[in-house]
Amino acid sequence: MTNPKQARERTPERPTTDQESVESNICPECQGHITQDSDRSETTCESCGLVFEENPVDRGPEWRAFTAEERDQKSRVGAPTTQLKHDKGLSTTIGWQDKDAYGQSISARKRSQLQRLRTWDERFRAKDAQERNLKQALGEINRMASALGLPKPVHETAGVLYRRAVEENLLPGRSIEGMSTASLYAAARQHGIPRRIIEFAEVSHVTEIRIQRAYRYLSRELNLEIEPEDPKRYLPQFASSLEVSDEAEQLSRELLEVATNNAVHSGKSPAGLAAAALYAATTLTNEKLTQKTVSNVAYVSRVTIRKRYQELLEVYSDHD
Repeated sequence: MTNPKQARERTPERPTTDQESVESNICPECQGHITQDSDRSETTCESCGLVFEENPVDRGPEWRAFTAEERDQKSRVGAPTTQLKHDKGLSTTIGWQDKDAYGQSISARKRSQLQRLRTWDERFRAKDAQERNLKQALGEINRMASALGLPKPVHETAGVLYRRAVEENLLPGRSIEGMSTASLYAAARQHGIPRRIIEFAEVSHVTEIRIQRAYRYLSRELNLEIEPEDPKRYLPQFASSLEVSDEAEQLSRELLEVATNNAVHSGKSPAGLAAAALYAATTLTNEKLTQKTVSNVAYVSRVTIRKRYQELLEVYSDHD
């Protein structure tokens, strides 16, 4: 009876195909690097010159463009799907220009007809209350994210979170503004972009306490796995606003690392610790920075800065 292990050992290895070699960019003959020569329309090995593919199919457009404006004019496809629109960008939109296909102005009668078409087109894009809710919330998310300067991936994640909340019927009894702000705050936390919740309250139409309640509810119901905020993530933002030196920023980072290693940060506000670390570092480097200035930038009270400042210096002195 044949041992399966011996049978596997006697089984010859399957030869590597040209397609697998091209995908791995390693030549099977000499282990060289495979490149694509667009001038000759060939895929060859740089070392031995072995040709893997000739005259490949060009899957790009048949036209050429040298500027962004020219590319937009020649392109015959629409924008990609996005989570920032209630219909994911799949519907059409009638443009606001009152011109025909040749760029000529249209008559007054045609303008009136076109305006009525725009109105009905806007109505048909949201077919029910759920889509109208989603449309309003995504508009709020885009407005707040632009005001806070958050990148586009955060916009997309916030749209996905709010869409999940709508699909799981989490919105009844809660305001659209509160849930949309909580979705944006959760998205910023997931991407590791530090923003105080009070900053969201300033650009939103709801209070800070309502945002906190909506965020806890959203995080619990959607089972969001969000790690605790790292105080060091706030340092570049605060240091840039306060215009402190690189030496002070580096020293504040060391203060926070020592505090984290000694579990001083547990149960304390990350932004408050970061603000106190910057104040302590500028005190040690003899830079003129008042608690009031730090408090205004970090949205942290001066009492919090004084308490955390003393704790950080005590742990840092014991560490030395």
